[in-house]
Amino acid sequence: MRKIFDSSKQALLITIAMFIICGLIYPFAVTALAQGVFHQQANGSLIEMDGQAVGSELIGQNFTAPEYFWGRVSSVNYNIYTKEDMLPDDNGEVSYSGVSSGTFNYASTNPELKKRIEADIEKFLLANPSVQRQDIPSDLMTASGSGLDPHISVKAAQIQVDRIAQASGLSKEEINKIIEANIQKRTLGVFGENKVNFLMANLEIKGKMDKVKD
Repeated sequence: MRKIFDSSKQALLITIAMFIICGLIYPFAVTALAQGVFHQQANGSLIEMDGQAVGSELIGQNFTAPEYFWGRVSSVNYNIYTKEDMLPDDNGEVSYSGVSSGTFNYASTNPELKKRIEADIEKFLLANPSVQRQDIPSDLMTASGSGLDPHISVKAAQIQVDRIAQASGLSKEEINKIIEANIQKRTLGVFGENKVNFLMANLEIKGKMDKVKD
């Protein structure tokens, strides 16, 4: 009986100790370290304008206005939904499926993939009449794995300059400077490709347009 009591006592003490270490000390230590050393990243890399959060440097947004850079195709619409999307249609189905990430997951032989790409190409050419079909960068017509990527290739940004300049009233030189300012270089100078954070670039465009209005 004494042996059973000692074993149970030891098991209980180990459980309590592990709870304190793993459930309290470790989470608080990691949180304190993250808030102290990586405060911006730990809080979602949020972007604020006039004291209000307007997005995150890590997540793209769905821009359709001609005065802004357009991002990549998103199977989850960058998780942008309206109240109407949450209402059931005539078949009892709703467009809103919860906050998520992912791709269309179409195989290269899937007819739906070709149909979707063709529709997006036509839409892009209609909005960018100075662009030739063969000059459209592939990343603008394909979705990222998460559907939330805030980056496009440098060429994908440059090919939109004419449209943005005409719609925003900014000069092409100003827009090209915005592109240069928001280029993120290859990781360690080797991995990946140079890319543009189109969300950050669009916020700069908005800021410049607001100054012109003022």
